[in-house]
Amino acid sequence: MSEDRSTNGSESLTWLERISQVLTGGEPKDKADLLELLRDAQQRNLMGLDALVMIEGVLQVSEMQVRDIMIPRSQMVAVEQGAALGDVLPVIAESGHSRFPVVGDDRNEVIGLLLAKDLLPYFIDGQQETFNVRDVLRPAVFVPESMRLNVLLKDFRTNRNHMAIVLDEFGGAAGLVTIEDVVEQIVGEIADEHDIEEDIFIKKQSDDCFIIKALTPIEEFNEYFKSDFSDEEFDTIGGLVIQGFGHMPERGEEIEIGQYHVKVLSADSRRVHLLEVRLLKRREKDPQSSLQEQAAE
Repeated sequence: MSEDRSTNGSESLTWLERISQVLTGGEPKDKADLLELLRDAQQRNLMGLDALVMIEGVLQVSEMQVRDIMIPRSQMVAVEQGAALGDVLPVIAESGHSRFPVVGDDRNEVIGLLLAKDLLPYFIDGQQETFNVRDVLRPAVFVPESMRLNVLLKDFRTNRNHMAIVLDEFGGAAGLVTIEDVVEQIVGEIADEHDIEEDIFIKKQSDDCFIIKALTPIEEFNEYFKSDFSDEEFDTIGGLVIQGFGHMPERGEEIEIGQYHVKVLSADSRRVHLLEVRLLKRREKDPQSSLQEQAAE
């Protein structure tokens, strides 16, 4: 018995010595070796799988740049500097966001940020007609596309910022990035305004726009949309979308599959989480709609 304990203790000590060397800068220094040791630790039940995934995320973040995860300028939900309150409210209601870049005459020019909560006093005091975006404008934080994500995260925490405008090499707005975008690279998807209840796969936003979980079974997708995608090779709509891209898509990437325009709303380096699916106009001419048109005539 004592011999068995000695053997196990020796193996444990050897493993601890090896990982200690890595963490203190000793040999081995290779990142792949570190990941191998961490995965070995997880297999030995010395750490949980969630902890391993987060550590891998931390290592990945230190190598990624802002341009890798930013929301491109063309996809930013922004408010124009001369917008009336009646124009701003639909933007807030439809997007569900709490912070919005305020742009000048050109979307290249971001002059500040608008926080949705700053609009409340105008309704409480009944002063909607006196609203001027510039009166509630907050300063924007600007960062370069090349900034490392770990540096950005530290900056967010130090200065208590939640959003930054990303500048291109010419000083124009290339997009935006939020603290949630960075944290999701470490911990995975965080619940937000697009999330659907756990037992629901498809959420209708409008007559032609739907938010869909990537884990939605193709069979359920076909039943909902009266489509006929094959589920022989893939079980989920996420697998079908990844096949369409030919690679693991990043958030914001878009593709047309059949009669649908698909946009990736949430994804990390390992999997796709959430999709926005829009019906293309040609779908309006399906047999059912044609019958409805004939009936109307």
